[in-house]
Amino acid sequence: MAERTATIASRVGLHARPASIFAEAAAEQPVEVTIALEGEPADEALDASSILSLMGLGAEYGTTVVLRAEGDGADEALDTLVKILETDHDAE
Repeated sequence: MAERTATIASRVGLHARPASIFAEAAAEQPVEVTIALEGEPADEALDASSILSLMGLGAEYGTTVVLRAEGDGADEALDTLVKILETDHDAE
C-alpha cells in the first residue's frame, strides 16, 4: 500500500473550496484513496473523494494528514493529491 503525508496549506483548512478541489481530484484517480489525520489508525481513514468526509475530518491549516492507496497508479495518484493539499487554494 502506498502512503504519503501532506500538510494542509489552505488558510481555511480543508473546507469548502479546497475540499471540493481535492475531492474532485481524488475521484478522478485510477485507485481508491483514503485520508486520515496523522496518528489515526488506517482502518479509520475516510474516502478522500467524499467532500462530506473531508469537511468532517476537521483538518485545519498546518494539519498533517495521511493519504493511502493501493493498486496500479497509487504512487502517482498520491503524489498528485499531495500537491493539491500543499497548495493554498485560497491565495489563488
